[in-house]
Amino acid sequence: MLMDTYTADIQHPVTIPSKNVYLNGFLFIPEKAKGIVIFVHGSGSSRFSSRNQYVANTLNEGNYATLLFDLLTSQEDIIDNVTREFRFDIHLLASRLIDVIHWCTQELAPYNFPIGLFGSSTGGGAALVAAAQEPKYVSAIVSRGGRPDLAGNYLPQVKAPTLLIVGGQDEVVIDLNKQAMAQMSCHPQLHIVPGATHLFEEAGKLSEVANIAKNWFDRYCGGK
Repeated sequence: MLMDTYTADIQHPVTIPSKNVYLNGFLFIPEKAKGIVIFVHGSGSSRFSSRNQYVANTLNEGNYATLLFDLLTSQEDIIDNVTREFRFDIHLLASRLIDVIHWCTQELAPYNFPIGLFGSSTGGGAALVAAAQEPKYVSAIVSRGGRPDLAGNYLPQVKAPTLLIVGGQDEVVIDLNKQAMAQMSCHPQLHIVPGATHLFEEAGKLSEVANIAKNWFDRYCGGK
């Protein structure tokens, strides 16, 4: 039964505390939601990412709640656009993601949602670090054009079933994903989307990513 605070099928702006800052997000809970997917955006992006919103809509149609949130505050974002000092600070990003995961488990406790993570670019690395540190909370991970290599020494500690999706034309990132996979013990899978570049901007490619992600979450995150 849905809580009065979050009416079904309406996008709710939320503010999530993390240490000494507050992170803005969009929460959407379908009437028959069976799990929640937290989006971890890449460098220079935000909760307004059109690509992540597209994937989120597909997941909503598949009865998943979704949370898109900003990893950086507006002030940090202004600084980062000039210095780029935050976007590759994977430990900072992962610590904020962990705070968001904890917020979900507390704020949405009556739903008892399994939690999935959908990371993009550098967000893929942050998602893996967070999952390694909080294995009991993360049921599944999908990385889109991600940088799992940035998770470094945390890679062998990831327990959640992990799917790495990379564009077939994104050769450098394919290599980085393969190198990361070799260090992971959770038997990750690599899915290469033929003809797609890093942002999956080619016709039909992002739709393919969204459906692959939904199928992965159905497999590992769709039951309570």
